[in-house]
Amino acid sequence: MPGPMGGPRMKANGPVEQLKAKDIKSTTSKLISRYLSKYKIALIIVFIFAIGSTIFTIVGPKILGNATTEIFNGIISKITGGTGIDFGKIGKIAITLLILYIVSALFSFIQGFTMTGVSQKITYQIRNDISRKINKLPMKYFDTKTHGEVLSIITNDIDTLSMNLNQSITQIITAICTLIGILVMMFSISWQMTLISLVILPIASILVKIIVGRSQKYFQKQQDYLGHVNGQVEEVYGGLNIVKAFNGEEKVLKEFEKANQELYQSGWKSQFASGLIHPLMHFISNMGYVGVAVAGGYLAIKGTITVGNIQSFIQYNKQFTQPINQIAQISAMLQAMIASAERIFEFLEEPEEIETKKGEIDTTKLKGNVVFDHVMFGYDKDTTVIKDFNAKIEEGQKIAIVGPTGAGKTTMVKLLMRFYDVANGAITVDGHNVKEFERGELRKMFGMVLQDTWLFGGTVKDNIKYGKEDATDAEVIEAAKAAHVHHFIKTLPRGYNSIINEESTNISAGQKQLLTIARVILANPKILILDEATSSIDTRTEIQIQSAMDNLMKGRTSFIIAHRLSTIKNADLILVMNHGDIVEQGTHQELLDQSGFYADLYNSQFEEVEE
Repeated sequence: MPGPMGGPRMKANGPVEQLKAKDIKSTTSKLISRYLSKYKIALIIVFIFAIGSTIFTIVGPKILGNATTEIFNGIISKITGGTGIDFGKIGKIAITLLILYIVSALFSFIQGFTMTGVSQKITYQIRNDISRKINKLPMKYFDTKTHGEVLSIITNDIDTLSMNLNQSITQIITAICTLIGILVMMFSISWQMTLISLVILPIASILVKIIVGRSQKYFQKQQDYLGHVNGQVEEVYGGLNIVKAFNGEEKVLKEFEKANQELYQSGWKSQFASGLIHPLMHFISNMGYVGVAVAGGYLAIKGTITVGNIQSFIQYNKQFTQPINQIAQISAMLQAMIASAERIFEFLEEPEEIETKKGEIDTTKLKGNVVFDHVMFGYDKDTTVIKDFNAKIEEGQKIAIVGPTGAGKTTMVKLLMRFYDVANGAITVDGHNVKEFERGELRKMFGMVLQDTWLFGGTVKDNIKYGKEDATDAEVIEAAKAAHVHHFIKTLPRGYNSIINEESTNISAGQKQLLTIARVILANPKILILDEATSSIDTRTEIQIQSAMDNLMKGRTSFIIAHRLSTIKNADLILVMNHGDIVEQGTHQELLDQSGFYADLYNSQFEEVEE
């Protein structure tokens, strides 16, 4: 099954294979047309300077060979009574060579600087595009993706695209130019020696293919058992208390030793097999050097080649395999880059949340009368979660929604806030269908406290002000006092200016919940939604919060989703849901008197407490 985007395909026990692009041609076309085409001039500069840098580097050994020939001829001349070495000429060659290498380095710097700028600008633009896209996607998308998958696009895939885009374009230009340039220079020196050098390539390729083919199964096995070992370690450390409590250390150790032994066996075989490639290639290259040296000596004796040219050719011969290896590496880089780009484009092309209206309704004048009229809804076409929901809530009423897990309680709240749209029926607020509102304006009417709290990295004050950023310090303190969290905040080192870390590990779950309640109190919404808002709070604090909430809910339409039925006794109306329908409704006492579904739920909770 697909793992997080940008990462390897995962099994339950670890990574198996790198995901590849499904449509390379289409993805490459999009990457060029949407992003690279905006930097045509910069890319032309990169292309020209990359070629220039490569050419100047390739010419170097040939000029150096001329210096070697001059020294050799000078020594022979000295032995035979001639003028000896012409140091002036050698000096000119050395200066020419130095200038070439300086120009080559300068060209390389310019193309690298330019390409880095292009890749970073493209990365910056893609991150902005993704950031804007996230806020336009419907909740349905995030229900079908894990947080890791979405996060991986923003981190892994963009980083892979940026890094490989920066390296691969310049490297592929350089590698191809180097390969062509070296072949030209080698043929210009000696076609016979060049053919000897080329003969070793197919031999090396065949041998490498054989070794890789044999070692691949060991690498696969190694990766599988690495996943087993990692999974086992993660599982054991995650439940270390249970392992110790049931004296399972010896069993765990035996299982680990077995998996570790398998990993060892497959590991050394795979590493040994892959380790053969380098010495084998080195041996074949040396055989090539021997052949070149023998051929060069023979040609030198015949007078068809100079000593300097032999030296230059050997240098080119050593460099010849480098661009071939580079091209192979670049091919893998390009595959990873295109695969990442494909996942980025898939994300950017996801259908966006459709906005039906543009804020034509003034929400400040609404009071909070809500009607659910034959509402039907399913998260997918084949499954209906809400079958036929009908309810009429008047402004200022305190409505409790209760029922077993999966009854559709939270789904109703999501529909009310237009995280999803109903399949059939309608939800109206003061006679206006919620589809007639601009989503942002509609959600300003609501204040929500969820069972799962959310605080961001920042100050306590900023977290409370999240729903009303223009609030004064006095208003923040007043909201904190109403939520019974003011005393706790004052115990922090910097009070309201204390920093909450990203994981909020420096405060308890109950204190987090109190801060989110203070946030809602400060926002002063028309409609409140409390989804198990006091689930993380101790009984004593819950009584205080309940009192504060009762004051807050006066004059406001409030929806309370609760599992602990003792907390909603004073609700104006209790809607009892089961399998997506309202099966009962009324006050707490009325529902108990009916001795129906609600009474069974209520009594079962007290039976659990007594037990």
